[in-house]
Amino acid sequence: MADLTGKRVLTIVTSYGVEQDELVVPLEHLRAAGAEVVVASNEPGEVRTLVGDKDPGRSVPVDVTYDQADPAGADLLLVPGGTINADTLRLQDAAVGIVKDFAGSGRPVAAICHGPWAVVEAGVAAGATLTSYPSLATDVRNAGGTWVDRPVVRDDGAGYPLVTSRNPGDLDDFLGQVDAVLSS
Repeated sequence: MADLTGKRVLTIVTSYGVEQDELVVPLEHLRAAGAEVVVASNEPGEVRTLVGDKDPGRSVPVDVTYDQADPAGADLLLVPGGTINADTLRLQDAAVGIVKDFAGSGRPVAAICHGPWAVVEAGVAAGATLTSYPSLATDVRNAGGTWVDRPVVRDDGAGYPLVTSRNPGDLDDFLGQVDAVLSS
């Protein structure tokens, strides 16, 4: 496991519908490696996760709301999926603004499953090669990106490091690339 002591990760989610393992597994992994991870949501309180987009999962405490978050102080933006979460997230102007801020400043973004919808919505997918849950392929292509079906893709084609994966089954590969980006 990489030593990520001193690294700060901002995670953006909505208060309901995040795929449990796409939030919980990265949080636990990054924190165990020494990173400070801040969970930002549209509402204070807790994030109610789901398993398979339907079954109740674990609740995760919200650290800050989007408007309280400090994107400039973070080294990486993490965008978990979950169909409901990702679809709602891309309608949150403040969350989309955070994605634009990271990409515009050349800092890395890591998005899994339906999470790349936020990258598409922010208008920062053009020129990038990425993967996601397969139903986003047309959205990625329409946004000027190249969609591929691989467990993980790390690409700088849009002017910032972008790490993407398809689903919770790809978390080991995804976290390996997240560690590598944060360690570089």
